[in-house]
Amino acid sequence: MRLSKPKSLSGLVLLGFFLVAVPLLIAIVNAAFQIRSLTNQSQTLLTQGMQITHYNELLVEQIASLERSASLYHIIGNRELLDVYRDRHSRFNSTLEEMTRLAGQLEPSPARDEQLRLLRDESLHLLQAQLTRAEPGTAEAAEREAADFSILSGAATALGEINRRRIDDRVATLKKATDRTQKSLFWQSAALVPWTIALAFGFTLLLVRPLRLLDRVIGELGRGTFSRAIKVDGPRDLEQLGRQLEWLRMRLLELAQEKNRFLRHMSHELKTPLANIREGTELLMDGSVGSLGEDQREVTAILRDNGLKLQRLIENLLSFSAWQAQSSGLELSEFKLRPLVKGVLESQQLTLVSQRVKLDIRIEDVTVTADRSKLRLILDNLLSNAIKFTPRNGSIAVHAAVVGSQLVLDMADSGPGIPVDERSRIFEAFYQGKAQQGGHVRGTGIGLSVVIEFVHAHGGTIDIVDGEYSGAHFRVRLPVKQLARNSGEPAHAA
Repeated sequence: MRLSKPKSLSGLVLLGFFLVAVPLLIAIVNAAFQIRSLTNQSQTLLTQGMQITHYNELLVEQIASLERSASLYHIIGNRELLDVYRDRHSRFNSTLEEMTRLAGQLEPSPARDEQLRLLRDESLHLLQAQLTRAEPGTAEAAEREAADFSILSGAATALGEINRRRIDDRVATLKKATDRTQKSLFWQSAALVPWTIALAFGFTLLLVRPLRLLDRVIGELGRGTFSRAIKVDGPRDLEQLGRQLEWLRMRLLELAQEKNRFLRHMSHELKTPLANIREGTELLMDGSVGSLGEDQREVTAILRDNGLKLQRLIENLLSFSAWQAQSSGLELSEFKLRPLVKGVLESQQLTLVSQRVKLDIRIEDVTVTADRSKLRLILDNLLSNAIKFTPRNGSIAVHAAVVGSQLVLDMADSGPGIPVDERSRIFEAFYQGKAQQGGHVRGTGIGLSVVIEFVHAHGGTIDIVDGEYSGAHFRVRLPVKQLARNSGEPAHAA
């Protein structure tokens, strides 16, 4: 029979509490009943032992009293002593009946029953002998009577010894039962510990998995990554929350697409009048519409420079919008890493040669599965950023290796590095740091924002590493599946 999933988070918590608490309650109730039963047995045994011991001592005393009464009657011969004897015999019978009743609550014992019968018969025999005697007996009769009382006392002593052994047996049995109960409770408790741990672990997994998923998708939404659909499995209210987050993701994706469309449309709309303005300023600067004075040429140069700056900003907007549109999904494919890095380096070769930049390239010859175009843009933008801040005759290090299930990319330069107060903003779009640029390449301010967006789209991370190089050092970790590792050289230097 298949168990249904918990309907809600509160239902899951209550179910876990029920499964943990019910065995504990059963064990506690069972332990309470067993301890109570042992306590009652102990109290009953203690009470019976005290009562039996008391009545047994009372029987011995009463036998001695009967013997004294009989001896006085033999000596004095007063008939009133018979009444005293009869009264003491009646009390002896009452004690004997109470002893018989208490002995009946213990386990059956033929020896005990025999001693009780002997006490009863001998006491009656002695009573009959005293009542039928018309006058004090002879010395010989007194000796026989003393022998009968001796038998009676011996029977009382034997009865006490039998009862003592029976009580000792009961105590030993109770001790064994206590030991068994103690072991039983110990093993019950020992069995409940792994049961409780297993339940806690199982319910923790049921809760942790959807909660971790929710934490991850909320983080992705916060970083602006909308490429992966959100589906949460678990209690009904967490699934509902997952559906709401999926709706939010789609809504944010639509807004991002609307923003990109707006940027593209506005950029195109601005380019047409801007082109006319630039053409007019160029005509003025060339003197096509007449010669200009010194002040006029200065004003026209200001107009031309600001037009170029405005055109560059519009092109940045168009580039950023295009990259935003491309980051909505991944197109995974298998490819070798070295040729991709080589192509990125060749695209920047003229700048690297003109700046006399030295390269330290160590790329493992591996085949990976990733989005080729996005990984190329990651490398291209990191390299462009390194060139921008590397001084003439400086150096740039590009390393790549597969560590476990991750592809680790390192890009470092010998520039001024990244100030601590700017590290929280360098991945923002259009943000340009205050550090002086070493090269002649003018940055757009969107390269690192594209890098972090594409890294997150792969489910990876990018960190700033300190201490290994004098300049900026970026380390990218991508969970890229490693398909093959060739047996050639692990890296090469340029």
